[in-house]
Amino acid sequence: MPELFPEMIRALPEADIPIDGLKGYILQSDNHQILFMKCDEDAEVPEHSHESHWSVVMEGKINLTIDGVKQSYTKGDCFFIPKGAKHSAKIYAGYTDITFFNEKDRYKLK
Repeated sequence: MPELFPEMIRALPEADIPIDGLKGYILQSDNHQILFMKCDEDAEVPEHSHESHWSVVMEGKINLTIDGVKQSYTKGDCFFIPKGAKHSAKIYAGYTDITFFNEKDRYKLK
């Protein structure tokens, strides 16, 4: 799979994501994080909740369940998960996105 993110993104600090197959680079501000994420193998994200976030899919496919409602998203789609909404996902190999987290410490640095 060709590398979608340029070197300036890959040079950002790596996120400590506790799910096999997921890798992310963090752009950190005082109150928010932007995560440039890619998935090298199929991954299951268990149900959880946190502050709100907005994502845009750059490549691939994600099946997302938000508060019991299932939907699939592919290249060019965006989705919003409200604060506190329970959500889970099946992310397929080749998936890449950019996610804006409305919290400063969603992910720790690796």
